[in-house]
Amino acid sequence: AVEKDPAAAATYAANFVPEGADDHMLVGEIEHWVPQPQDLRADVVIGGPPCQGFSGLGKEDPDDPKNKLWRHYVAVVKALEPKVFVIENVDRFLSSPEFRDLKREVGTGGDLANYRLVPPPDARDNEPERIRDRRYLLNAADYGVPQTRRRAIVIGVRKDVPELSALRYPAATHRKPIQGALDDGGPTWQTVESVFRRTNGMDLLKDLPERPEGYYLTRELHIRRNPEKLSLARYKAIPAGGNRKALTGVWYRLDGKGNIRLSTEPGYRLLRGPEIYLSTESWDGHRTGTGDVMGRLHMDRPAVTIRTEFYKPEKGRYLHPTDNRPITHFEAALLQGFPEDFKWCGSKTEIARQ
Repeated sequence: AVEKDPAAAATYAANFVPEGADDHMLVGEIEHWVPQPQDLRADVVIGGPPCQGFSGLGKEDPDDPKNKLWRHYVAVVKALEPKVFVIENVDRFLSSPEFRDLKREVGTGGDLANYRLVPPPDARDNEPERIRDRRYLLNAADYGVPQTRRRAIVIGVRKDVPELSALRYPAATHRKPIQGALDDGGPTWQTVESVFRRTNGMDLLKDLPERPEGYYLTRELHIRRNPEKLSLARYKAIPAGGNRKALTGVWYRLDGKGNIRLSTEPGYRLLRGPEIYLSTESWDGHRTGTGDVMGRLHMDRPAVTIRTEFYKPEKGRYLHPTDNRPITHFEAALLQGFPEDFKWCGSKTEIARQ
């Protein structure tokens, strides 16, 4: 494995490398990896070249140097000649020059000419290429994960391996519920309720357990934050399924016991002391913007995509469906399908990034 982030590399080794075995890992840049003879054996190569340059979050830069790292991935596949290679990336990868280059590489004369791409799910004969390419976009919710995470998954197989000639993408196991449609008996998307039932009543931890070295289990990551009064007031003001738009025109004060009282509550005008506005000029000025900022997860739906700063509700729909707090690392991991005994290495921030 090649991983730039030391904490992520340690997590990988803790979960997937048998104790005492050679981990065959490079902690650093893939450009610096020089494969040794013992490294040149692999049936499958899985890679997720950095996606920041493709992502719709922040600045999208087609010339981002990170976009070019996929060339090193191609070089690794060419050197190792695995039976199968898998690329995972964000949806915009499918419309990028890099994906077009990948298709050329598996064509005649390309570096991966001894491979073919497995047809995407539900591909049809003679359909336009752009429509066919979009079928490589898979949704984790369709496979039983309580999260609508959409990612491009591209699989290549070596042409000279007969047993792989019939390899296909797995069929979806769950389907999106359609209001008013007849129930055909098949399972529908898992909702976040399946996760929050497990954490309901659990004590929130102040911090990671004190441990000089080693790993933490998923179940040890139910860590609470220490938000300021303004944040707590915002959480209190946002109803089930709501978001930042519920804060417009709402103020808060502290009562004599230091409790948060909202301007929408009876008796608010009898209070004295500073009055603080819950929304911001920017939020009030963009009423048609994203509905996920400061949003509560919907109990009857899968979660939105869990990103690296899920512990900051101002970054997305990461408030607990009913409690006045952001989701914890434990809940975020469960929403992504990680088991409770998965091992994590690093600080709280480093674990969140993983």
